[in-house]
Amino acid sequence: MKTFAHPDQAGHTPGFFLQRGQVRRNFEVPARAASLEAALHRLGLAPQTPPPMPARAMEAVHTPDYLDFLATAAADWSKLTEPGPEVVANIHPAPEMLAQGGRPGANIIGRAGWYTADTACPIGAGSWAAIQGAAACALAAAQEASQGRTAYALCRPPGHHAYAARAGGHCYVNNAALAAQALRDAGATRVAVLDIDSHHGNGTQGIFWERGDVLTISLHGDPDNYYPWYVGRTAERGAGAGDGRNMNMPLAFGTDDAGWLDALRYALAAIRDFKPDALVVPLGFDASKDEPLGALAVTEDGFARAGAMIGGLKIPTAITQEGGYNVEMIGTLLERFLNGWARA
Repeated sequence: MKTFAHPDQAGHTPGFFLQRGQVRRNFEVPARAASLEAALHRLGLAPQTPPPMPARAMEAVHTPDYLDFLATAAADWSKLTEPGPEVVANIHPAPEMLAQGGRPGANIIGRAGWYTADTACPIGAGSWAAIQGAAACALAAAQEASQGRTAYALCRPPGHHAYAARAGGHCYVNNAALAAQALRDAGATRVAVLDIDSHHGNGTQGIFWERGDVLTISLHGDPDNYYPWYVGRTAERGAGAGDGRNMNMPLAFGTDDAGWLDALRYALAAIRDFKPDALVVPLGFDASKDEPLGALAVTEDGFARAGAMIGGLKIPTAITQEGGYNVEMIGTLLERFLNGWARA
């Protein structure tokens, strides 16, 4: 299995994080990637630096104006009077504003609120390079999958909360959606996306909501009590050509290996019925029982069994790294997952 990581990820060092009204340290730190990369070396799967992306590659799933915002936000922010150290919005457009013709305008403060869903996506001087590096990793893994193989992309920052034109939940560019679209463009008739991060993959759902060629499945903590709060419920099935192509499996807080793996079996049955040519797995380790922002209680053994179960599909796969914020644990969890996959 080839693996990919990009050195520019280390330049993304978000500091701001708001939790229950308190400003706290941001959990999405470079040490996450360092822990994961160390695990890859222990496995004998030293990551390669991905090739540069083709021009406009990210426009396959994102709008040009949104990508322009990501590219220019830090520089524009620095020109404000007494700016903070990173871009963080202090207002977001309400539905009433949008219904009455709301638009972002040219000022960076308005654009920050327009293009971000929450305060969990600070943008600093090194963020755009890291975002591009993560996307390049996802596309490199998709290229491997398009050739009938499986590959792992150490994407940092992660991506599954990012919509076509909006960042959220530590995510800026939707790496999993990029990989899925790249597989379609490479000739896959159908692609399945199986998201096992503990948070709902709302951005991926949104991007493929009306698509019949991409099946999106997400196993996650119940959004009645967990991010992203407003979506991720079983009634959300897609629309138009995508009707029935979106499957959400919200799980009760504290769900352990047994319940999580039962849900995974149901998801795998749906994938087999769909008969995809390729698979994308947004892989989050925040379902771990040791997770600081956790809702679920999956053990190391649970992740190993999940790797074996998904690998047992024997479908060419691009694995894109998502969440998991216990820096001391995520490397071990990646080892267990990939070892399980190798034994499938």
